[in-house]
Amino acid sequence: MFDKSRTEHMPMTIFSYSHSATCWQQEISQMLGNEIKFAVREPVGLRLWILFSAVVFTVMALMALAFPNQLYEVVFDQEQTATSVSIRLYGGAILSLSLIMWNGLYTAEKVIIQWTLLSEACYFAIQFLVTSVTLVELGSLPNAAILLLLSRIFFLTVTLSYYYHLGRRPKKI
Repeated sequence: MFDKSRTEHMPMTIFSYSHSATCWQQEISQMLGNEIKFAVREPVGLRLWILFSAVVFTVMALMALAFPNQLYEVVFDQEQTATSVSIRLYGGAILSLSLIMWNGLYTAEKVIIQWTLLSEACYFAIQFLVTSVTLVELGSLPNAAILLLLSRIFFLTVTLSYYYHLGRRPKKI
C-alpha cells in the first residue's frame, strides 16, 4: 500500500489525504489542462432551460421528420408545393441540435454548456431571419408565423441571457 509517512513532509500535492473526491478530480483536471470547474455557480433555472430546450428541439425534429407537410402548413398557412425532403433535412438538423442539448444537460463542464447555449442562440437567430425573409417573399403574415417569430425572439433572449450570466466571473468579496 501507500506509505503515508513518506508524504508527511512533502508539499501539498494531489496525494494529500485532506482533499475530497471533487478536489482530486479538479487537481487532476488542472494537471491535464482541462478547464473543468466543479464548483461553477450556474444561473438559477439553467438546467431546467436546457431540459426544456432539449425536449422542444426533439419534438420539433420528430414532427418535421414524420409530418413535414403538416408542419409547413401550420407555420406558413399554405399548402407546400415542393417536395418534403427539405423539411425532413431540417428535422434531421434539429434532431442533431437536440442531441447537443441533451449532452449539455448532463455535463458539468462550463465550456460545453456555453457552447450548447451559443449553438441554440445561433439556431434561433438564423430561424428568425429565414422565417422573416420567407414571409416577406410570400407576402403573407399568418398568426402562426407571428407567434413563431415572437417565440424565437423570446427564446433567443432567454438563451443569450443564460449564456451571458454563465460567462460572467463571480464578484470578489
